[in-house]
Amino acid sequence: MIKGTFKRDSQGHLVSFALCGHAESGPYGQDIVCAAVSALAISTVNGIEALAGFAPEVVTDEKNGGYLAMSLLENINGEQLNISQILLENLVLGLQSVAETNGKFFSIKTINE
Repeated sequence: MIKGTFKRDSQGHLVSFALCGHAESGPYGQDIVCAAVSALAISTVNGIEALAGFAPEVVTDEKNGGYLAMSLLENINGEQLNISQILLENLVLGLQSVAETNGKFFSIKTINE
């Protein structure tokens, strides 16, 4: 199962997420849940870099259980924060849809700091 965790700061802004595990909803290379989660997450990280104009902190580890974590930088400006929030909220919406139809293979939660 893939587990997704999002963190919000005291102002309600999404500041980080982590995705860990393997969906195992199909054979390697044909796992549509893994593909959906991966595509949404990687697209979001790439979108932040391209549209908000900064590279967020990213950590990956495909060998030990499948892992992708992203954190926003603390010194971004207001416009960068707004763009990042739109992309991250869209990621949450997309992943919630995946979890609704594939809850056996993927779960998501949000933590408030």
